[in-house]
Amino acid sequence: MTAAKMKPTDLHDLVLKQLDDDQAQEIVSIPLDGKSSIADHMVIASGRSTRQVASIAQKLAEEVKKAGFGPARIEGLPQADWVLIDAGDVVVHLFRPEVRSFYNLERMWSFEGAEKAAGSA
Repeated sequence: MTAAKMKPTDLHDLVLKQLDDDQAQEIVSIPLDGKSSIADHMVIASGRSTRQVASIAQKLAEEVKKAGFGPARIEGLPQADWVLIDAGDVVVHLFRPEVRSFYNLERMWSFEGAEKAAGSA
């Protein structure tokens, strides 16, 4: 798919599919359109270990670039307790479960319309 034919939801769909394919857990998507200028969607997910969190983040960044959405910025890889992937219109937070419950971003950013992504456990 060329950049000219991509719809705004294509990146979001790609992110959710890739997280599901890589067995991320508790995937939650929070729509930010009209509520924040940082992105259209915030996606929050967990990995079982720092190794899985790092692997999911690197694979996601590769797939975003390969699909033609440009390079995604990654922060937090060395420790991989909390990794942020900024893909432009979609911002992804990947956590180890303990770190996720400590920061509780879902609660901080909860708006009407936060939804659990299909296929997430």
